[in-house]
Amino acid sequence: MTVRPLAGVTVVTVEQAVAAPFATRHLADLGARVVKIERPGGGDFARAYDRTVNGTSSVFLWLNRGKESVTLDLKSAEGQDVLERLLADADVFVQNLAPAAAVRAGLDTAAVQVRHPHVVACGLSGYGTGGPMRDAKAYDLLVQGETGMISVNGSPEEMAKVGISIADISAGMYAYSGILAALVHRDRTGVALPVDVALFDSLSEWLSYPLYYAMYGGTTPPRMGTTHPTIAPYGAFTSADGTPVLVAVQNDREWRRLCEIVLGDPAVADDPRFASNHDRIGNRSELDALIGARFAALPTADAQALLDKAGIAQSRLNDLADLPAHPQLVERDRWVDTETPTGPARTLFPPGLPGRTDERPDLGSVPALGAHTDAVLARLGHTPDEIAALRDRGIV
Repeated sequence: MTVRPLAGVTVVTVEQAVAAPFATRHLADLGARVVKIERPGGGDFARAYDRTVNGTSSVFLWLNRGKESVTLDLKSAEGQDVLERLLADADVFVQNLAPAAAVRAGLDTAAVQVRHPHVVACGLSGYGTGGPMRDAKAYDLLVQGETGMISVNGSPEEMAKVGISIADISAGMYAYSGILAALVHRDRTGVALPVDVALFDSLSEWLSYPLYYAMYGGTTPPRMGTTHPTIAPYGAFTSADGTPVLVAVQNDREWRRLCEIVLGDPAVADDPRFASNHDRIGNRSELDALIGARFAALPTADAQALLDKAGIAQSRLNDLADLPAHPQLVERDRWVDTETPTGPARTLFPPGLPGRTDERPDLGSVPALGAHTDAVLARLGHTPDEIAALRDRGIV
């Protein structure tokens, strides 16, 4: 049986939606025991986003594999007592409550670490624990808008939000890496450091490249669809059979090979309009017209063969529906079978999981709401009658 790196680490999490569950699911993938605290009756509202995976929410399937679900009313004294007893034996605590709500509940990172100094406490919020937007609602769309992400995404004619929950995902990744770093620090020094992550800060960091370009260049990079504001040629060119091919030229050596082998005209490389990347950016419309005309005369297979011969980076512009059967997933066995409350489903094997590729661990199932409540309470010393009484009163 494969032993995963975080085997023996216990994570207690008060979470819902995307950012915190994304971080803790990766901890579960690494072998941590993740105890997910949910509200009695409804639980994490992501459970009800849709019912597309045989009755299970696609979002919940994505974010909650390998966790234990415990229902607990944290507004009750009994529920708070159970949580405190869980934290007494935990290594990590994660929450993505609104900052003011976390403080009222005594679950902000500072308060938790006063009561449980051995616990790495992690809080995720929209805009951080201070500043004028501290208590503003911070759904992914809103953070994309507030940071300027939407302003640099889309076509020249129309802005577009990124099609995935990029603010939540970026925050979840920083929480995940911050927790891992804090665990290493605790193991080395005995001191558990807190981790506070804001969606706004995380997405701002991911925007650093265009941000610095705008700050020091005086202009915001324009929205350019599949093309690139500072690299040319870069983007989609349509072949003779109507298929878009994505092409990315990164330096002048590649540009010369593109001219010689793909365009069939080495002299174009020295055209003053296109001699350097700076020149090509300034004359992008003429450049794209030249390359576009060549691609329009080539079947897709021929265009891709010439690009490969020239050593030019290229790919197809696939539809998301093509991804499940993509040979890079299928032939490398990147799918795993996962049990859910409504039946089996396929989920992706996590990237970067340490260990041998021929020894795959069991990544666990997606829990039904409260599926582990009785077992967890029993481990804390509750008798069956006491558990039944708590259930009758709506505490669990």
